[in-house]
Amino acid sequence: MEINKISFRVRYSETDQMGVVYHGNYAQYLEMGRVEWLRNLGHSYKEMELNGVILPVISLQIKYKKSALYDDLITVETKLKKRPSVKIEFDFVIYNENKEILAEATTVLVFMDAKTKKPIKCPDYLLEKINV
Repeated sequence: MEINKISFRVRYSETDQMGVVYHGNYAQYLEMGRVEWLRNLGHSYKEMELNGVILPVISLQIKYKKSALYDDLITVETKLKKRPSVKIEFDFVIYNENKEILAEATTVLVFMDAKTKKPIKCPDYLLEKINV
């Protein structure tokens, strides 16, 4: 399965007084990874929402290994865990420029109809582009 990568520098506002990234910011980093994964397929979250599909997170697990620090260049690797159905699952590895693993994570999201808030299957236009 293809791995999508996004790299960026840790901003000062994401850290505490010791220059360490606040643990809650990792969820945002994972979201950035998912958004870019989808964009790499040729689609966007905005496009999905305009088509009446939303993707709430129903599960998030993070294992913290080492602290990310202010101004670190970090990379989020996003990998689709398996072919989606009603749910879509991702595995992530976040590491610094020295290739030290900072965190490993898994998220599960569910495809939902924006109006009815009921689960639906993964849209065909996404399934057609996923090589799993």
